[in-house]
Parts: sequence; C-alpha cells; structure tokens
Amino acid sequence: MRMDRRQFLTLAWAAGAATAGMAPLLSLAAPQAGEYRNLLILIELKGGNDGLNTVIPFDSQAYYRLRPKLAIARDQVVQLSSSVGLHPSLIKLMPFWENSELAIVQGIGYPNPNMSHFRSIEIWDTASKSEEYLDEGWLTRTFVAKPAPRDFAADGVVIGSNDMGPLAGQGTRAIALTNTEAFLRQARLARPSDDTRNAALKHILTVERDIVQAAGKLNANYAFKTEFPRNQFGNAVKTASQLVASNAGIAVIRLTHNGFDTHANQIALHANLLRELGDGMEALKSALLKI
Repeated sequence: MRMDRRQFLTLAWAAGAATAGMAPLLSLAAPQAGEYRNLLILIELKGGNDGLNTVIPFDSQAYYRLRPKLAIARDQVVQLSSSVGLHPSLIKLMPFWENSELAIVQGIGYPNPNMSHFRSIEIWDTASKSEEYLDEGWLTRTFVAKPAPRDFAADGVVIGSNDMGPLAGQGTRAIALTNTEAFLRQARLARPSDDTRNAALKHILTVERDIVQAAGKLNANYAFKTEFPRNQFGNAVKTASQLVASNAGIAVIRLTHNGFDTHANQIALHANLLRELGDGMEALKSALLKI
C-alpha cells in the first residue's frame, strides 16, 4: 500500500489542528527509500514551551506591558515579518525560513480549554476531539490504516523519552531508545518466543520481536562529517541521524528536547534550550543532506 508525502503530511496537519497553545512539535521531512517515500521527524519540546518568547509579537505593546520582566527586547528579535520574529537564540533557523523550509502556525487551540498541559498533549498525541479520550496515538492509527512495509526496521522510533506519544497503543512496530549503541547491546538480551497464552504476555513478546527485528537492521557505523552539539538534544539528533544512515527503513522518528518547564530562571534557561534546539536542527539537516 503506497502513502505519499502529501497524504502523510495531511494526516499530520489534521492531528496538529486539534492542539492547544504553541505547537510542541516541529517536523522535518527527509528522503526515505521504499513505499513510504519520506521519513517524518517530529521534535517535541517537552514541558510546555513559552510560545510568546519563541515566536515573539514584537510589534505588540501588550506583549511588553504584560511581560515587563520576560519580554525579549525588540532590537534582539530575529525578525520574520514586520510584527513577529524569533527568539535570538533561534538565529540558526533563519536559513530555514529564508529557503522556505520553515513554516510557523500560531493560535492552535481546542474548544473550552482547561489550561492543562497534560490534556493538551493528550489531544496532540491522539488527535482526539476536545471531549474525546483515546488510548491510541494518531501515528499508531495511521500505521494500522496504512501499514509501513514489513521489511522496515520499525514503523517508528522514539528518542529521548519513554513516553511513546503519538506512537502509543498496540498495532504499530515502535521502539524507544536513548542511543543506537546502547540499544543494540541491550537488544541482544531479547529472546522472542511464540508463547501466546495471555494477552499481556503476547504484547510483551511482540515488543521483543520488534526489538530483535529493529536491531538486526540498525547500526552505528556511519562516519558523519557533521559535528553534533554536545548536549542531550545533540545526542538525540546524532542518534536519529544514525538511524537514517542505517538505511533500514523507518517511517517516523520522534525526538524529545526536554526541560521546557521553565518556571524559574526563565530568561537564561529558555534561551539556552532554544539555542540547543536551533543548533540541533542545523546539525540534523546537515547530517541528513550528507547521508
């Protein structure tokens, strides 16, 4: 069954349209061989990113009046238009913008919001209606409806989080890992079996078979010319690049950039997190283009 890029991103847009606040996911598309002809990479900003200090309404007097201590000075904003711009730590995203490789969607929400980050991310991960509660992630439902090729190493890989997010639920071949080398070492311990005496055991054995299949196709041997940032997100970007370089077949990779609960020391902490994001996305693009 063939799914082209337009169809997949249409589904991705449908999921994003249901969420609240500044979208916590960014996406990049990279070439991918096989019936799924593009690889979708999602980047989650974990914890509740401050959208107003990420895409800044610098032409708004209310922004500066209501944020006397947090507002970014107008002369520091990386301008995208006459009214909005990026946090100065995201300067490395400007080439993306100038080359029409970056789009920003603001004002995403859902009816009668309860202002909970937890509920918002549930809606984001499941593409549910605001009054609807689903157990399966929207990517899981996508793969059930449009299966990826069985010879792919995995439908999806989650890096930097134990939360499967849009890949949660049964019906998809998804694995979580921190780095490729550790995953391959640990995968040697998996011993898949055909014992299916109960549903819980069957699920565990299915996961083990998925791990063994993925491990048999992945490697960490590619010699990158790109220099990856030496931080948690940079490590996640390097791992994602290794997965792509394995040419094993993966439909979706989801990266998590942690630490966006910036309730204390926000100015410095948020600036550093966004700098890591910009550096990481620049490195990711560079690595993928050279594979």
